[in-house]
Amino acid sequence: MSAVPEPAAVPRQRLLVLDFGSQYTQLIARRVREAGIYSEIHPGDWQDERIAGFRPRAVILSGGPGSAAAPAAGRIPEAVFRLDVPVLGICYGMQAMAAQLGGGVEAAGRREFGPARVRARGHSRLLRGIQDAGNEQGHGLLDVWMSHGDRVSELPPGFKVIASTADSPVAAMADESRRLYGLQFHPEVTHTRQGEAILRRFLYEIAGCKREWTPGHIAERTIQEIRARVGERDKVLHALSGGVDSAVAALLLHRALGEERLQCVFVDNGLLRLGEADEVMAAFADRLGLPVRRVEAAQKFLDALAGVQDPEEKRRIVGRGFIEAFEQVADGLLSETGGAAWLAQGTIYSDVVESAAAAAGKTKLIKSHHNVGGLPERMRLPLIEPLRELFKDEVRRLGAHLGLPPEWLSRHPFPGPGLAVRVLGEVRPGHLALLRRADHIFLEELRRSGWYQRLSQAFAVFLPVRAVGVQGDERRYEHVVALRAVQTDDFMTANWACLPAELLESVSARIMNEVPGLSRVVYDISSKPPATIEWE
Repeated sequence: MSAVPEPAAVPRQRLLVLDFGSQYTQLIARRVREAGIYSEIHPGDWQDERIAGFRPRAVILSGGPGSAAAPAAGRIPEAVFRLDVPVLGICYGMQAMAAQLGGGVEAAGRREFGPARVRARGHSRLLRGIQDAGNEQGHGLLDVWMSHGDRVSELPPGFKVIASTADSPVAAMADESRRLYGLQFHPEVTHTRQGEAILRRFLYEIAGCKREWTPGHIAERTIQEIRARVGERDKVLHALSGGVDSAVAALLLHRALGEERLQCVFVDNGLLRLGEADEVMAAFADRLGLPVRRVEAAQKFLDALAGVQDPEEKRRIVGRGFIEAFEQVADGLLSETGGAAWLAQGTIYSDVVESAAAAAGKTKLIKSHHNVGGLPERMRLPLIEPLRELFKDEVRRLGAHLGLPPEWLSRHPFPGPGLAVRVLGEVRPGHLALLRRADHIFLEELRRSGWYQRLSQAFAVFLPVRAVGVQGDERRYEHVVALRAVQTDDFMTANWACLPAELLESVSARIMNEVPGLSRVVYDISSKPPATIEWE
């Protein structure tokens, strides 16, 4: 098998993350990139030839829901140990390493889920000098996050214990001569306070990596890649949604191709927030000077969504609707100007991984993304996705580097299917109208109070239920909206925001007084996990 193709935007110094099914695998790759080193996620059973062709500087093995003690346990590809590069196994990754290299794994007598305190041992290169506290004997202590039901019961030959807890005698292990390390805890999550320091020790000192993955580097190489793929004459249609991702993609395409070969297409699908369509046109066409064509398609989308309640089907319908609209524009554009065309969109790496649309692991599908899992199987236009290898935080930093206005970079994320997945159940025009007004009031009050910039995401959700209310001494039996506000560093986990009671009271009062048709406002206090940020 031939080596993995190397896009121009990908640097030669890179780290491989092998995914064994953890919901936190993305966090590992993100933490590595935050350290200035490019990383990619691939499945835990990736072929040996592809691993060798990838030429990683180091390998990290993720956690996962399986048991390394099970007969059919997922195995680490043998190529990983033949590369002679540093390897770090996390949770399941450590257990699989132990099992394959001659050690033992068994079900723990007491499972560990949540915070734990680990004692460092053996003065390992990985943990030396990194600690949150010390005990009376002078041993370093680390506050970490555990999530496991198995444990390493016997060390493989050549390994030593480098950390332990009362319930996990082998909470970390190392064969320093071969640069093989295992951690039972999760350094990628923020709950492990020294997780960043541990990962950077592995990357910089043990693997010898240097900071090369910067916004300037990303911009330069991505522009080169766009020019190489599109060629010297082809034209590109760009799906402009108005969000940060599509905006940054538009700026990259504009710099790579110029105005003559780029046509941004903004589809008003009737699923946007109050006044958003006009705001997008004003911001991108007038302020940024991008060539934008507006397509009115609200009725077409609403007709296609009529009667549909399943959120995954909604995403597929919206995805198909977007592609059909873009292909119609492409037909008209090409009949006028001639030449070939590409379709560009702002897909980012988390879209791909969460949708299980690429060979990125064994994680369970939580939800698809309209621009990945919702695309038709056969499309007339070839796709170009400049941000496909970038996480959201990287996109924001790249946008700042390219000059995107700060107020646009700070906008909260908005789902690709729009309000179709914030109106629970069937999407009806009347329900959309109620939701738009309630959502607008909520965001307006958050901005007025200064809370908008303190939140990661906030929005209203229309619930397909009615509740009894009273107004002017008259009984009302009308609809309910829920308010959602979260704070997060990475959007993989999130805490519900404890907004001031007076702010919630003000929002509720305005919604109840200004939006006829609603009888109740509730506030969502679910964190992620177990909930997701969006309701659908």
